[in-house]
Amino acid sequence: MGNVYYPPLPLCLSSLFVVISCLSGLSLGTELSFVTCGSVIKLLNVRHNVRLHSHDVRYGSGSGQQSVTGVATVEDSNSYWSVRGTSGASCHRGTPVKCGQTIRLTHVNTGRNLHSHYFVSPLSSNQEVSAFGEEGEGDHLDEWTVQCAGSVWKREEAIHFRHKATEALLSVTGEQYGRPIHGQTEVHAMSSPSQHSLWKAMEGIFMKPSESPAGSRDYSYPHTEF
Repeated sequence: MGNVYYPPLPLCLSSLFVVISCLSGLSLGTELSFVTCGSVIKLLNVRHNVRLHSHDVRYGSGSGQQSVTGVATVEDSNSYWSVRGTSGASCHRGTPVKCGQTIRLTHVNTGRNLHSHYFVSPLSSNQEVSAFGEEGEGDHLDEWTVQCAGSVWKREEAIHFRHKATEALLSVTGEQYGRPIHGQTEVHAMSSPSQHSLWKAMEGIFMKPSESPAGSRDYSYPHTEF
């Protein structure tokens, strides 16, 4: 399989780390065509060719929470997000994410969730998107609905993420920051769907379901693509 780099995971994802650490001894099998719960992925904004990104840098205005941006760099480990269920609805590891399902996206390196609210974004004056919470736990404003065309979220499909509480869509319109995150692109939320709000699953660790010898479901086997 060659040399594979795995980004550091916070304590909230420690169980996933156990799975990842065993990858070298697994037969990965056929590539999954859909996104599954428990997967750790990068998300590409199709229109602007930037990956959803965060880091321990806070906004200087608005909420003052951890900033969320878009970056053109493919290899940056701060662009990994874990696909998780909500506090009210579990998302069993390896289960395909359904179109219309509400999920949380947890930033792997900081353990904070993709979040939005009615604060104004600093560059475009759209709705601010931030990263919020500690060790994967925040509040109801961390919930996003996957909007896709079929029954499940297919990896080759460009989809929308609609913020459940405000109904705004995760978007990029191209505005770029100066220091201290020079060249990174603003990520915000907008009320109407457009080419700016289309996202596609890219590199990552894709959890696949498999049948155990007893016939019960076993969600412990990942498939990787970096």
